[in-house]
Amino acid sequence: MIFPSLRSRLIAIILTPLLIIAAGVAIWQYSAETARAKDMFDRGLLSAALAISRDVAISDGDALSPNTRSLINNTSGGEVFYHVYAPDGVFVTGYSTPPVSSLVSAANLAEPVFYDARYQGEDVRVLRFQYITTVGDVSGVFNVTVWQDADLRQAFVNELVIRSITGIALLVASVGLIVWFGVGFGLRPLLDLESAIAKRSATELEPIRRQVPVEARGIVTTVNTLLDRVSRRISSKDEFISNAAHQLRNPVAGVLALAEAVENAPNPEAARTRSAELVKAAQQTSRLTNQLLSFERAAGSDFSASSEVLSLKALIHDVSDSFRPDAAKKGVVLSLSFTEQDPQIVGDRVMIQEALLNVLNNAIVHGGPSVDTVLIRLSQTTSDAVVQINDNGIGIPADQRQVAISRFGQAGAGPGSGLGLAIAQRVMSQHDGHLHLLDDPDGAAVQMVFPRVAA
Repeated sequence: MIFPSLRSRLIAIILTPLLIIAAGVAIWQYSAETARAKDMFDRGLLSAALAISRDVAISDGDALSPNTRSLINNTSGGEVFYHVYAPDGVFVTGYSTPPVSSLVSAANLAEPVFYDARYQGEDVRVLRFQYITTVGDVSGVFNVTVWQDADLRQAFVNELVIRSITGIALLVASVGLIVWFGVGFGLRPLLDLESAIAKRSATELEPIRRQVPVEARGIVTTVNTLLDRVSRRISSKDEFISNAAHQLRNPVAGVLALAEAVENAPNPEAARTRSAELVKAAQQTSRLTNQLLSFERAAGSDFSASSEVLSLKALIHDVSDSFRPDAAKKGVVLSLSFTEQDPQIVGDRVMIQEALLNVLNNAIVHGGPSVDTVLIRLSQTTSDAVVQINDNGIGIPADQRQVAISRFGQAGAGPGSGLGLAIAQRVMSQHDGHLHLLDDPDGAAVQMVFPRVAA
């Protein structure tokens, strides 16, 4: 069931079991009152029967005492009818035709017998018993029958049950009202929290600082964490847009200038030369754009949906096959060194390939003219898979390593966007891994450490 508000939900949760309990109590009350009324009315009939039998013996059946008449006129709220006859079947006193039952015979009247019967079209409750006495000149076993309208007993039960149900209903209604207003008062801190959240905007993402109940502190902590992440994400976006605009300004201006030069070329030969330069500039701009997009994706994406268990050996083979043609054009030989184990990791295949390719490209672009060898080593520890890429280029000085992995940073002047190692660093961070620049006397060494999946 969908509830329109938290208040109605809480009230339903509280009142539903209370109503069930109230219904159970009402059923129990009805059963208990029915049994009590039956016992009380039976006792009233017995008292009336004993009084009648006493007066018959005293007055020889001529009259009942005033007390007895008062008793039978208002026993348990209604009149009691009676019939007495002598041992020889002669009518003594009372109403001439008593209600009878096929279940009652003279043999089982040693003790008072109660039974239900019909009398003049009405349901009645009957008591019949025998006793030995002398009335006038007649001695022996006399039969006494008394009866009363059964509706009196049911009316009595209904009155008691209605009173009980009314009391229970008032109690439930009172609880409902108390809960309604109490829940509203109790939810006031949440309404204040809603107001505080509503005040937050893209330009106002300050953490929420206000007193809330213990049960709501987790919500506030979660919201503050989300606000902090959104704030940092917006700041990162703003910084990215600013840097991207700055980095793309010169390449785009160069492409535009070359396009104008092609348009104004004095002859076909000059146009072809300038067209080749234009294509090269456009390719560099495209590469820079792709790296900017890769960097931004690595910074802000959640890879959990696209993650899978990966074989690092197979992944490195795929990256190597993709990288070798570009390396061969620059006279660089790519070698692989694997252990016997095949470490398994969990991650986004595309982004990890992007990180590896950026580190490899960084080696041949920034390794200097002397670089002619790149080596990829794969090993594993108890908990990690380790990929190390070495080149025999000019290396990265220790005091420039932090700059080398920063956005748009380069250890030395040269081609490229300065995003290669920064992209790899962010991809590793998103995969709970680490990227380290190591000391290597023969060139540069980049180590990528991934959490390993247990076999």
